[in-house]
Amino acid sequence: MFTTTGSRGLYKAPLSKGLLLVLNGLTVMLLLLPQYQELFVYNLQAVSQQHQVWRLLCGRLVCLDLKNSFCSSLLIYNFKIFERRFGTRKFASFLFGTWCLSALTDYLLAQAFQFLFDFEVEELPAGLLAPVFSLFVPFYLSIPRMPVTQVLGHITITNKSLVYIVGLQLLTSSPFMWLLALSGLISGGLYHSNVLRLQKLLFVPSWVSRIGRYTLEPLFSSSQPTNETPLGMGATLDIQRQQRMDLLDQQLLLAQYNEARRNARHQPQAGLLQWTRLFPSLRHRGQNRPPVQPHPPAQSQPATQAPLSDNSPVAEEQVARLVEMGFSRIDALEALRASNHDLNMAINFLLQH
Repeated sequence: MFTTTGSRGLYKAPLSKGLLLVLNGLTVMLLLLPQYQELFVYNLQAVSQQHQVWRLLCGRLVCLDLKNSFCSSLLIYNFKIFERRFGTRKFASFLFGTWCLSALTDYLLAQAFQFLFDFEVEELPAGLLAPVFSLFVPFYLSIPRMPVTQVLGHITITNKSLVYIVGLQLLTSSPFMWLLALSGLISGGLYHSNVLRLQKLLFVPSWVSRIGRYTLEPLFSSSQPTNETPLGMGATLDIQRQQRMDLLDQQLLLAQYNEARRNARHQPQAGLLQWTRLFPSLRHRGQNRPPVQPHPPAQSQPATQAPLSDNSPVAEEQVARLVEMGFSRIDALEALRASNHDLNMAINFLLQH
């Protein structure tokens, strides 16, 4: 949605889809039935003094504020890339681990705030908010930052800027939302860095994962999209024409890059690569293209050392990993060919383009 992770919707993200449907459905029901909202209030005083431990479960799952529910849903939809990349079980383990850690961190931060400022925090915003904030830790550390445009010539807008803006909107929606945000970031950092082997202590067991696979996944799984969004949808003819020219420019770059890589294998050059020859401007590309030198049969590689084909096991594994991250199979194959089966370079190219 915000990051360039492909227009695959909620395909291969059943947990994210289930959270969006169930939690938002409960929020709407509680708005229509306000007499039951008291059961879902996240009251720390009731938990600590009246021992109403059940409020930790009810008050930390369903949002009672529609704006908080909307912003957290946008973030969950965007963070579905982690479920595709690491699998549903690991994604559920991260949410479960940070949910447990943030419950303790909420109480400790509230006690510290009371000790420092002599003010007792009675209620906190309800909902699955701290685990959502904890997902900003892997989002910051593992998602590459790609510039998209510039504002006023100095402020750079990246593929991650809108996600941080939505997080900032959620942060400023309630007076004590900062406490949940800080608790989520602390718990996310602890779980992501595996401090005290937390990932071995707080995780979703395999038998629970199997039960969810056979009972809940058929309900919340999404079918594979048949095609991608058409190029230039909603744009004027001039913008569509410019987009197609940019696409042609990228295809020419890929073709010349492949040709230069093939030539570099047979004719290694001393010193640094001349990148201006590999990537010239479009108008001079035909003039600066390096000539293809014929290779005698004696210097050709034997059949046993031929380049990897698209159907080889290694290539299929790389394609499957890119498809799980949300890219289409056609884009994954083109990126792997362009990067000579370098997975990291292919990921960077797909995220940038």
